[in-house]
Amino acid sequence: MGNWAVNMMENEAPDSGRSSAKPPAHENVYQTLRAQILFGEMAPGQAVTIQGLTDSLGAGMTPVREAIRRLISDGALIFQGNRRVSVPILTVDDVEQLIFVRKTIESDLARRAADQIDPDVVTALERIDTQLDVAISNGDVAGYLQGNYKFHALLYAQANAPILTDLADRLWLRFGPSLRVVCGRFGTQNLPDRHKDMLTALRNGDAEAAAAAMMADVEQGMQMVAAVLAEDAARN
Repeated sequence: MGNWAVNMMENEAPDSGRSSAKPPAHENVYQTLRAQILFGEMAPGQAVTIQGLTDSLGAGMTPVREAIRRLISDGALIFQGNRRVSVPILTVDDVEQLIFVRKTIESDLARRAADQIDPDVVTALERIDTQLDVAISNGDVAGYLQGNYKFHALLYAQANAPILTDLADRLWLRFGPSLRVVCGRFGTQNLPDRHKDMLTALRNGDAEAAAAAMMADVEQGMQMVAAVLAEDAARN
């Protein structure tokens, strides 16, 4: 489900003769910044500067500049003119569009995955979901965000639909920072989790039930984002 998901899944796999060659510097910088945005370590509206990133990452200006360019192309950063780049701030209308597109794409990915998923992958998903339950119980926001993404990434990778998975991955970059805000506002205990319904559907080979569970999961999570944005808009 995109570059970061691939890296995360590779980290889960045993080392079976993979190349030990280091990725180029610009790729390391891109993946680091991408993860910071995806998991909300960069807040909505936060300004991003080349100099600031070279200082914080200990990287050269060229790889940082290239990473910013790629992230703007991904929609994870926006160029506002006057050479200002920042993390996008979502509006309620943005979230409504994200809900529509995510429900369409991600429910289909779940449906496709359910039709062909290996039982061992379902077991791996159950293991991730157990870790998610622990993160929720402990109020571990970072653990929840990373585990939730890992669950969806591994599931979507089973769909054999690279165009759809790439689109879904880009959408996650759009709402990741705002979801972190929601976690901070409501706490992990109140976060939705329809993964159990999804896992049951996957075990039963019920593609339509898997798609329905995914639609409900997306709807609940994104509606919480919309509620926070509406609350903030009313306050301002």
